[in-house]
Amino acid sequence: MVVNTLKHRIVHTAQRYLVNPVGRKLPVTMLETMGRTSGQPRHTAVGGRLVDNAFWLVSEHGTQSDYVKNIKANPAVRVRLNGRWRTGTAHLLPDDDATARLAQLPALNSAVVRVMGSDLLTIRIDLD
Repeated sequence: MVVNTLKHRIVHTAQRYLVNPVGRKLPVTMLETMGRTSGQPRHTAVGGRLVDNAFWLVSEHGTQSDYVKNIKANPAVRVRLNGRWRTGTAHLLPDDDATARLAQLPALNSAVVRVMGSDLLTIRIDLD
């Protein structure tokens, strides 16, 4: 548990101060949630795959991820795919096999999630 907590703190800090600020400026996939306390939009760089009209991703830190906490408070989200924002509703899927799901998502991102993750959680976003 201590290792997962330390891993989470290190990864969270790197994402907050390096990955997300860079991701906001680059044409990468971004997830927009509404801050559960502030009510302000929050942007997080994510990896996943569009399948039909749903975007699938796996959270590295499950319910400990800030964006997952935001989704629990308000599942209405937006996803920036190929430079275009799309609205949708996020669904947390704790019964889905997140490790198996990663095999269906982009390989590089999935490898990083496997290494950095401490509590994997599948999320499906049904796009409008």
